[in-house]
Amino acid sequence: MDLQNLSYALVQLVHNFGAAAVVGVPLAALTLARGQLATQHKLTWLVLAGWLAQFASGAGFGAVSYYNYGKFPDIHGIATGALAIKVACAATALLVAFALLRMGTKWTEKSRHRAWHSLTSLGTIALTAAAFLRWFS
Repeated sequence: MDLQNLSYALVQLVHNFGAAAVVGVPLAALTLARGQLATQHKLTWLVLAGWLAQFASGAGFGAVSYYNYGKFPDIHGIATGALAIKVACAATALLVAFALLRMGTKWTEKSRHRAWHSLTSLGTIALTAAAFLRWFS
């Protein structure tokens, strides 16, 4: 068995589930849990876990490359920009999710709705950037 490919596949598995969570969970909150604070609170934990999985697996890709080749992946141009966009989306989404967890119950329904829209947009933008990162690296 090729341990390098297995390592990349396992990291990709975590990355894919994180990607599904960062888009799917906010959409569920907007459509299925509107006005349901307890459910939205649980969904906030899930979206937070999704973004943390994105961060961890992104670092995992670099770690596997560094372990196997002695250097991080060589990316440039569009791929570097796409990675910067993904990191910015992830950092912003973590702030929004933490704010929802800490203060969301005090916010109006409209404010929570905006936060979930923001999380949906950040996830969508990050997944779009991921396609450019993948194909231009």
